[in-house]
Amino acid sequence: MDYTYRYPSQRAPVFARNAVATSHPLAAQAGLDMLGRGGNAVDAAVATAMALTVLEPTSNGIGADNFALVWIGGGLHGLNASGRAPRGLKRLRYEGMSAIPYYGWDGVTTPGAVSGWVALARAFGTLPMTTLAEPAIRYARQGAVLPPEIGYYWSRAAGIYKRDQQAHWFETFTSNARAPRVGELFRLPHHADTLQAIAESEGRAFYLGDLARKIEQASIAGGGDLRADDLASHTPDWVRPISLDYHGWRLHEIPPNGQGLVALIALGILRRFDMKSLDPDSAESLHLSIEAMKLAFADGHEHIADPDAMRVTVDALLDEDYLASRARLIDRVRAQDFGHGQPKQGGTVLLCAADAEGTMVSMIQSNYSGFGSGVVVPGTGISLQNRGCCFSLEPGHVNEVAPGKRPYHTIIPGFVTRDEGDVEKPVMAFGVMGGFMQPQGHAQVLMRMADHDMNPQSALDAPRWQVTAGLKVSIEPGFDDAVYERLRALGHDLTVHEKRNAAFGRGQVIYRLPDGYCAGSDLRSDGQAVGF
Repeated sequence: MDYTYRYPSQRAPVFARNAVATSHPLAAQAGLDMLGRGGNAVDAAVATAMALTVLEPTSNGIGADNFALVWIGGGLHGLNASGRAPRGLKRLRYEGMSAIPYYGWDGVTTPGAVSGWVALARAFGTLPMTTLAEPAIRYARQGAVLPPEIGYYWSRAAGIYKRDQQAHWFETFTSNARAPRVGELFRLPHHADTLQAIAESEGRAFYLGDLARKIEQASIAGGGDLRADDLASHTPDWVRPISLDYHGWRLHEIPPNGQGLVALIALGILRRFDMKSLDPDSAESLHLSIEAMKLAFADGHEHIADPDAMRVTVDALLDEDYLASRARLIDRVRAQDFGHGQPKQGGTVLLCAADAEGTMVSMIQSNYSGFGSGVVVPGTGISLQNRGCCFSLEPGHVNEVAPGKRPYHTIIPGFVTRDEGDVEKPVMAFGVMGGFMQPQGHAQVLMRMADHDMNPQSALDAPRWQVTAGLKVSIEPGFDDAVYERLRALGHDLTVHEKRNAAFGRGQVIYRLPDGYCAGSDLRSDGQAVGF
């Protein structure tokens, strides 16, 4: 692996026997604290996830969803802790709408994040949940200083939400209707009380107790469909990860309802081309990658849904003959419209943790759009997600909204293994967060490492692109001007951004070395990789 600085903006990766990486330094240190207290990587991941609901509420919350991939005991385990639509939901609710609104109760699904913390801690953790919650509760009570990236999104949310419609959000997250400014101390005392109740009851207070009753009361008052019975019946699911080999690097993803399948399809298509021979920053490499991603999204938007509703299997979409047929659709000299579009980007946090014993975790947690629905349960700090916005309103669509159904889900942790002889070995816990950018980020980071020997920090700091709709492609600065000109000549409708930014995802990587780890954190976020 090349540890030199490939890009001018690149920072040094972190080398350590224990490592945590996420989008807020204090959250990463919360996880590292658990490792220092004798916990394992799972303990670190749960503590980090809980801390992020306080430190980065702009992208996730106590009322969010999460997923995880965990390598422990010689095998990889997948956890789907996403929530389902309320069982009392009526399809008539969306009559006359072209899409489910981002704000208010229309897109609220059952929150699953708390169940994910509990499931992970019970299955693989070593420390009590009261210990894991300590950093999050401390920051909520004593306060934390607001960093720039999170401050930008916090301020933006205060400008989007309406005081008469999101009154409890303003009561919780602003002072005199003003968001905290960068460099200011903010406190979230209601978060502290709620997290303490969750930790002391191992989640029962949230799904069966007083917090569940408060969520139901808020829903009834706001005209929502979510009820205490939805919370009581919610269960996270342990799932078998899906995977595909890309040049000896096996990428593992959570199966649907997550969109990790999109990354696998894209890489399965690109295996048909000699990508290693192409400069990853060249127009030809980008063109092939963009076209493969368009095809993958076309399949994803048509087929990915709650697994109980899917009509085409994952195996069929990853079938070698099928992937070869998709690859044949790519024209090397002309960009094509394969008929898909992306909804609004979401707000997401990703965290990775690894310990000296070899346990590795990739975990992702999110509302959907920023703070989510804008609905906050009074007096609790619980901001409710709006993952239901990813349902389709097209009659008969596999992902059509329905009661008790899980929606197409954008958040996806990633994990890589490699075969060493007859033994599968863990290589990398990673991901790139940010709505529909996520599978695109997974593919771009993995290809730079697998095909071009880049180290984690170099792969993360490299400029990125993302397909949006039709021939439209957003792309970052950092490529040669001739590359943009060539892509336009091939027919791509390019929007070149002024600087690299979170719209292109915020990634984290922890890569296994023979005696430890090499970890990186994206320059597009406030975060860092830490270790000892």
